[in-house]
Amino acid sequence: MRDLGAGFGYLINGQRWVARHGRWLGIGLIPGVITLVVYAGALVGLGYGADDLAAWATPFADDWSSPWLGLLRTTLTVLVFAFGLFLAVITFTAVTLLVGQPFYESLSEEVDRAEGGEVPESGLPLWRELWISARDSVRILVRVALYAVLLFALGFVPVAGQTVVPLIGFCVTGYFLAEELTAVALQRRGMVLKDRLVLLRGRRLLILGFGVPLGLAFLVPFVAVFLMPGAVAGATLLARELVGQDDGADDADDADDGAANGGEGEGATLPPAPPHTAAG
Repeated sequence: MRDLGAGFGYLINGQRWVARHGRWLGIGLIPGVITLVVYAGALVGLGYGADDLAAWATPFADDWSSPWLGLLRTTLTVLVFAFGLFLAVITFTAVTLLVGQPFYESLSEEVDRAEGGEVPESGLPLWRELWISARDSVRILVRVALYAVLLFALGFVPVAGQTVVPLIGFCVTGYFLAEELTAVALQRRGMVLKDRLVLLRGRRLLILGFGVPLGLAFLVPFVAVFLMPGAVAGATLLARELVGQDDGADDADDADDGAANGGEGEGATLPPAPPHTAAG
Protein backbone atom coordinates (compact mmCIF):
# COMPACT_ATOMS: atom_id res chain seq x y z
CA MET A 1 0.00 0.00 0.00
CA ARG A 2 2.93 2.31 0.59
CA ASP A 3 3.81 2.06 -3.11
CA LEU A 4 0.33 3.30 -4.06
CA GLY A 5 0.96 6.55 -2.21
CA ALA A 6 4.46 6.82 -3.67
CA GLY A 7 3.12 6.40 -7.20
CA PHE A 8 0.57 9.15 -6.64
CA GLY A 9 3.39 11.30 -5.24
CA TYR A 10 5.29 11.01 -8.54
CA LEU A 11 2.18 12.16 -10.41
CA ILE A 12 1.83 15.23 -8.18
CA ASN A 13 5.55 16.03 -8.26
CA GLY A 14 5.57 15.84 -12.04
CA GLN A 15 2.84 18.48 -12.19
CA ARG A 16 4.76 20.61 -9.72
CA TRP A 17 7.91 20.27 -11.82
CA VAL A 18 6.31 21.66 -14.98
CA ALA A 19 4.57 24.36 -12.96
CA ARG A 20 8.03 25.58 -11.88
CA HIS A 21 9.28 25.35 -15.47
CA GLY A 22 6.55 27.17 -17.37
CA ARG A 23 8.28 27.02 -20.74
CA TRP A 24 8.08 23.23 -20.77
CA LEU A 25 4.43 23.34 -19.75
CA GLY A 26 3.63 25.50 -22.76
CA ILE A 27 5.62 23.31 -25.15
CA GLY A 28 4.04 20.14 -23.79
CA LEU A 29 0.49 21.42 -24.36
CA ILE A 30 0.81 21.62 -28.14
CA PRO A 31 0.62 17.87 -29.00
CA GLY A 32 -2.22 17.35 -26.52
CA VAL A 33 -4.36 20.09 -28.06
CA ILE A 34 -3.93 18.61 -31.54
CA THR A 35 -4.86 15.12 -30.36
CA LEU A 36 -7.78 16.35 -28.27
CA VAL A 37 -9.46 18.03 -31.24
CA VAL A 38 -9.31 14.79 -33.23
CA TYR A 39 -10.54 12.63 -30.34
CA ALA A 40 -13.35 15.00 -29.39
CA GLY A 41 -14.74 14.78 -32.91
CA ALA A 42 -14.53 10.98 -32.85
CA LEU A 43 -16.31 10.69 -29.48
CA VAL A 44 -19.06 13.09 -30.55
CA GLY A 45 -19.61 10.95 -33.63
CA LEU A 46 -19.71 7.81 -31.50
CA GLY A 47 -22.18 9.44 -29.12
CA TYR A 48 -24.57 10.18 -31.99
CA GLY A 49 -24.16 6.78 -33.59
CA ALA A 50 -24.02 4.44 -30.57
CA ASP A 51 -27.79 3.91 -30.44
CA ASP A 52 -27.93 3.06 -34.16
CA LEU A 53 -25.05 0.63 -33.66
CA ALA A 54 -26.91 -0.99 -30.76
CA ALA A 55 -30.05 -1.38 -32.89
CA TRP A 56 -28.02 -2.84 -35.77
CA ALA A 57 -26.36 -5.35 -33.44
CA THR A 58 -29.63 -6.60 -31.92
CA PRO A 59 -32.08 -7.30 -34.78
CA PHE A 60 -33.32 -10.35 -32.87
CA ALA A 61 -34.89 -8.02 -30.29
CA ASP A 62 -37.04 -6.02 -32.74
CA ASP A 63 -40.19 -7.84 -31.65
CA TRP A 64 -39.51 -7.66 -27.92
CA SER A 65 -42.09 -5.92 -25.81
CA SER A 66 -41.45 -2.89 -23.62
CA PRO A 67 -39.49 -2.36 -21.41
CA TRP A 68 -37.11 -5.18 -22.43
CA LEU A 69 -36.26 -3.84 -25.88
CA GLY A 70 -35.42 -0.39 -24.54
CA LEU A 71 -33.50 -1.81 -21.60
CA LEU A 72 -31.35 -4.05 -23.81
CA ARG A 73 -30.50 -1.40 -26.35
CA THR A 74 -29.94 1.34 -23.79
CA THR A 75 -27.54 -0.91 -21.90
CA LEU A 76 -25.72 -1.82 -25.10
CA THR A 77 -25.54 1.85 -26.14
CA VAL A 78 -23.97 2.78 -22.81
CA LEU A 79 -21.50 -0.09 -23.06
CA VAL A 80 -20.51 0.85 -26.62
CA PHE A 81 -19.83 4.44 -25.63
CA ALA A 82 -18.00 3.32 -22.47
CA PHE A 83 -15.90 0.97 -24.60
CA GLY A 84 -15.06 3.84 -26.96
CA LEU A 85 -14.21 6.11 -24.05
CA PHE A 86 -12.02 3.39 -22.54
CA LEU A 87 -10.08 3.05 -25.78
CA ALA A 88 -9.87 6.84 -26.15
CA VAL A 89 -8.28 7.21 -22.71
CA ILE A 90 -5.74 4.49 -23.48
CA THR A 91 -4.90 5.55 -27.01
CA PHE A 92 -4.88 9.29 -26.24
CA THR A 93 -1.58 8.97 -24.42
CA ALA A 94 0.00 6.82 -27.14
CA VAL A 95 -1.11 9.13 -29.96
CA THR A 96 -0.16 12.29 -28.07
CA LEU A 97 3.27 10.89 -27.25
CA LEU A 98 3.75 9.95 -30.89
CA VAL A 99 2.68 13.39 -32.12
CA GLY A 100 4.81 15.12 -29.50
CA GLN A 101 7.80 12.76 -29.50
CA PRO A 102 10.46 15.48 -29.94
CA PHE A 103 8.81 17.72 -27.29
CA TYR A 104 8.37 15.03 -24.66
CA GLU A 105 11.81 13.51 -25.31
CA SER A 106 13.37 16.90 -24.59
CA LEU A 107 11.14 17.41 -21.54
CA SER A 108 12.13 14.03 -20.12
CA GLU A 109 15.82 14.77 -20.66
CA GLU A 110 15.42 18.12 -18.91
CA VAL A 111 13.83 16.44 -15.88
CA ASP A 112 16.75 13.99 -15.71
CA ARG A 113 19.19 16.86 -16.02
CA ALA A 114 17.48 18.87 -13.27
CA GLU A 115 17.39 15.87 -10.94
CA GLY A 116 21.11 15.22 -11.36
CA GLY A 117 23.08 12.14 -12.29
CA GLU A 118 23.25 10.53 -15.71
CA VAL A 119 21.11 11.91 -18.55
CA PRO A 120 20.76 9.00 -21.00
CA GLU A 121 20.24 9.66 -24.71
CA SER A 122 19.04 7.10 -27.24
CA GLY A 123 21.45 8.28 -29.94
CA LEU A 124 18.87 7.30 -32.59
CA PRO A 125 17.59 9.51 -35.40
CA LEU A 126 14.12 10.98 -34.92
CA TRP A 127 12.51 8.79 -37.58
CA ARG A 128 13.82 5.67 -35.83
CA GLU A 129 12.51 6.83 -32.45
CA LEU A 130 9.11 7.52 -33.98
CA TRP A 131 9.05 4.06 -35.56
CA ILE A 132 9.95 2.35 -32.28
CA SER A 133 7.35 4.36 -30.35
CA ALA A 134 4.64 3.60 -32.91
CA ARG A 135 5.52 -0.10 -33.02
CA ASP A 136 5.53 -0.45 -29.22
CA SER A 137 2.30 1.53 -28.93
CA VAL A 138 0.58 -0.86 -31.33
CA ARG A 139 1.79 -3.81 -29.28
CA ILE A 140 0.44 -2.22 -26.11
CA LEU A 141 -2.86 -1.34 -27.77
CA VAL A 142 -3.30 -4.96 -28.87
CA ARG A 143 -2.98 -6.01 -25.23
CA VAL A 144 -5.38 -3.29 -24.16
CA ALA A 145 -7.89 -4.29 -26.84
CA LEU A 146 -7.89 -7.87 -25.57
CA TYR A 147 -8.59 -6.64 -22.03
CA ALA A 148 -11.26 -4.28 -23.36
CA VAL A 149 -13.12 -7.04 -25.21
CA LEU A 150 -13.01 -9.27 -22.13
CA LEU A 151 -14.20 -6.48 -19.82
CA PHE A 152 -16.89 -5.49 -22.31
CA ALA A 153 -18.26 -9.04 -22.25
CA LEU A 154 -18.06 -9.21 -18.45
CA GLY A 155 -20.02 -5.95 -18.28
CA PHE A 156 -23.18 -7.96 -18.97
CA VAL A 157 -22.73 -9.99 -15.76
CA PRO A 158 -25.31 -8.77 -13.22
CA VAL A 159 -23.94 -6.71 -10.31
CA ALA A 160 -20.26 -7.56 -10.97
CA GLY A 161 -20.53 -6.02 -14.43
CA GLN A 162 -21.53 -2.69 -12.91
CA THR A 163 -19.16 -2.71 -9.92
CA VAL A 164 -16.09 -4.95 -10.08
CA VAL A 165 -15.58 -4.81 -13.85
CA PRO A 166 -15.33 -0.97 -14.05
CA LEU A 167 -12.82 -1.06 -11.19
CA ILE A 168 -10.69 -3.59 -13.05
CA GLY A 169 -11.03 -1.46 -16.17
CA PHE A 170 -9.63 1.59 -14.39
CA CYS A 171 -6.70 -0.48 -13.11
CA VAL A 172 -5.95 -1.77 -16.62
CA THR A 173 -6.22 1.76 -17.98
CA GLY A 174 -3.90 3.17 -15.31
CA TYR A 175 -1.33 0.42 -15.70
CA PHE A 176 -0.92 0.84 -19.45
CA LEU A 177 -1.03 4.63 -19.21
CA ALA A 178 1.93 4.41 -16.86
CA GLU A 179 3.71 2.07 -19.28
CA GLU A 180 3.26 4.47 -22.20
CA LEU A 181 4.48 7.46 -20.18
CA THR A 182 7.48 5.80 -18.55
CA ALA A 183 8.50 4.48 -21.98
CA VAL A 184 9.73 7.98 -22.88
CA ALA A 185 12.43 7.83 -20.20
CA LEU A 186 13.05 4.07 -20.28
CA GLN A 187 13.59 3.93 -24.05
CA ARG A 188 16.37 6.49 -23.63
CA ARG A 189 17.91 4.04 -21.18
CA GLY A 190 18.01 1.32 -23.85
CA MET A 191 15.07 -0.73 -22.56
CA VAL A 192 12.90 -2.56 -25.07
CA LEU A 193 9.18 -3.16 -24.47
CA LYS A 194 9.62 -6.65 -23.02
CA ASP A 195 12.14 -5.42 -20.44
CA ARG A 196 9.94 -2.45 -19.55
CA LEU A 197 6.94 -4.67 -18.88
CA VAL A 198 9.01 -6.93 -16.63
CA LEU A 199 10.27 -3.88 -14.74
CA LEU A 200 6.76 -2.51 -14.25
CA ARG A 201 5.33 -5.85 -13.14
CA GLY A 202 7.84 -5.86 -10.30
CA ARG A 203 6.29 -2.68 -8.86
CA ARG A 204 2.59 -3.04 -9.73
CA LEU A 205 1.24 -0.98 -6.83
CA LEU A 206 3.67 1.85 -7.56
CA ILE A 207 2.55 1.85 -11.20
CA LEU A 208 -1.14 1.73 -10.30
CA GLY A 209 -0.69 4.56 -7.79
CA PHE A 210 0.65 6.69 -10.63
CA GLY A 211 -1.56 5.54 -13.48
CA VAL A 212 -5.04 5.02 -12.00
CA PRO A 213 -5.54 8.60 -10.71
CA LEU A 214 -4.19 9.88 -14.01
CA GLY A 215 -6.59 7.67 -15.96
CA LEU A 216 -9.51 8.95 -13.89
CA ALA A 217 -8.40 12.54 -14.45
CA PHE A 218 -8.14 11.91 -18.20
CA LEU A 219 -11.89 11.16 -18.25
CA VAL A 220 -12.58 14.85 -17.57
CA PRO A 221 -12.71 16.83 -20.84
CA PHE A 222 -9.61 18.96 -21.53
CA VAL A 223 -7.88 17.81 -18.33
CA ALA A 224 -5.71 15.30 -20.21
CA VAL A 225 -4.22 18.08 -22.32
CA PHE A 226 -3.12 20.12 -19.33
CA LEU A 227 -1.87 17.13 -17.36
CA MET A 228 0.21 15.54 -20.14
CA PRO A 229 3.40 17.62 -19.68
CA GLY A 230 3.38 16.99 -15.93
CA ALA A 231 2.54 13.33 -16.51
CA VAL A 232 5.65 12.94 -18.69
CA ALA A 233 7.74 14.71 -16.05
CA GLY A 234 6.28 12.55 -13.27
CA ALA A 235 6.79 9.39 -15.32
CA THR A 236 10.45 10.33 -15.76
CA LEU A 237 10.81 10.69 -12.00
CA LEU A 238 9.05 7.34 -11.62
CA ALA A 239 11.37 5.72 -14.17
CA ARG A 240 14.38 6.97 -12.22
CA GLU A 241 13.19 5.04 -9.17
CA LEU A 242 12.38 1.93 -11.18
CA VAL A 243 15.96 1.75 -12.46
CA GLY A 244 17.46 2.69 -9.09
CA GLN A 245 18.51 6.19 -10.09
CA ASP A 246 16.34 8.13 -7.63
CA ASP A 247 15.95 8.23 -3.87
CA GLY A 248 12.17 8.65 -3.98
CA ALA A 249 9.26 10.82 -5.02
CA ASP A 250 10.19 13.63 -2.66
CA ASP A 251 13.36 14.28 -4.69
CA ALA A 252 11.21 16.08 -7.24
CA ASP A 253 10.75 18.87 -4.71
CA ASP A 254 14.47 19.59 -5.03
CA ALA A 255 14.55 19.72 -8.83
CA ASP A 256 16.04 23.20 -8.92
CA ASP A 257 18.91 22.02 -6.72
CA GLY A 258 19.48 18.75 -8.62
CA ALA A 259 22.60 19.93 -10.39
CA ALA A 260 24.34 20.60 -7.09
CA ASN A 261 23.54 17.07 -5.90
CA GLY A 262 24.19 15.25 -9.17
CA GLY A 263 26.83 12.99 -7.66
CA GLU A 264 24.16 11.17 -5.70
CA GLY A 265 22.89 9.50 -8.87
CA GLU A 266 26.17 8.65 -10.53
CA GLY A 267 26.66 5.37 -8.74
CA ALA A 268 23.19 4.06 -9.61
CA THR A 269 23.04 0.70 -11.34
CA LEU A 270 20.88 0.56 -14.45
CA PRO A 271 19.40 -2.59 -15.97
CA PRO A 272 21.91 -4.39 -18.17
CA ALA A 273 20.15 -3.52 -21.46
CA PRO A 274 22.61 -2.26 -24.08
CA PRO A 275 22.02 1.34 -25.11
CA HIS A 276 20.75 0.58 -28.58
CA THR A 277 18.72 -2.59 -28.14
CA ALA A 278 15.59 -0.55 -28.84
CA ALA A 279 16.72 -0.11 -32.41
CA GLY A 280 15.80 -3.70 -33.13
